[in-house]
Amino acid sequence: MTSGARDGAARHRHGHPHGGHLHDGHSHGEEGGGHRHGGVDPSIATSERGLWALKWSLVVLGATAAFQVVIVIISGSVALLADTVHNVGDALSALPLAVAFILSRRPPSPRFTFGLHRSEDLAGIAIVVLILFSALFAAYESTRRLFEPSDVGVLWAVMAAGLVGCLGNEAVAIFRIRVGRQIGSAALVADGYHARTDGLTSLAVVVGAIGVALGYPKADPIVGLLISAVIFKVVWDASKSIGERLLDGADPSIGDQIATVARQTEGVGEVTGVRARWHGHVIRAEVDITVRGDLSVSDAHDITERVVGRLRDHVGFLSDAVVRVDPAPPQAPQREPGMVRR
Repeated sequence: MTSGARDGAARHRHGHPHGGHLHDGHSHGEEGGGHRHGGVDPSIATSERGLWALKWSLVVLGATAAFQVVIVIISGSVALLADTVHNVGDALSALPLAVAFILSRRPPSPRFTFGLHRSEDLAGIAIVVLILFSALFAAYESTRRLFEPSDVGVLWAVMAAGLVGCLGNEAVAIFRIRVGRQIGSAALVADGYHARTDGLTSLAVVVGAIGVALGYPKADPIVGLLISAVIFKVVWDASKSIGERLLDGADPSIGDQIATVARQTEGVGEVTGVRARWHGHVIRAEVDITVRGDLSVSDAHDITERVVGRLRDHVGFLSDAVVRVDPAPPQAPQREPGMVRR
């Protein structure tokens, strides 16, 4: 291989945009990603599925919160008020996430050459802020009611509202977490766990109502404070998840999987570097490999084609891969046994 050809092979880079050419016309996503057919941009398909999940989540949580608002007005329960505010915030969190999913469907432009997938991470920040507001409001109202107690009426309705809140939130949690994992959306998964926590806090409302019925009126604001503490924990967990993505963090197992798939591709000598990061709910990867130094540029190109094709087939949520090729270092000649260098 000439030095010019060798330099060309060393500098060869190959990347596939989302929906680009696949050797078999589709790729297999993991964690329920299913088939990605070449004619459909996977980022658009997953965004549409995310919007579908948000739409039905908003319907369920909106109906739940509306029912609870009526009971709050009738009963005056501050624990139920805290839970209702949290549910309203959870329902409203679907709005910034929906905007992000819509923006992520826009194609790259000369200014935004990677597209607008990062908008989903910004939506995650908005969701964290909404959760934080609901926690602060619930804590304030519960503290005020602890020092300024008032009667809680219609306890059976408060219990019913708590149970309705629990069932509604758990249904939404299962739905969001499942779809979020399928499309690789950290924001949607975080929102799902947020809804699951809401369901548990709704059960706490029932406990508070039982305490009031047994003659402990302060049970209601105390439960409200406990709900606030749980919401603060959700804020912390969601902040870590979203913050990791904003800082280009990814689970090390993703890089390990990329390296393994690339290393097992025919023609690849070694995998010398792997970088992966999330852009919204899709992964972009860069892989450094070595090939035989006597290969032509065309042969090196074919190997990168195989690497990218296999990565698209075996790494879930991968939308783009750039493969850099270097010639393998020459091996030192092996001496025959018994030979002595003079």
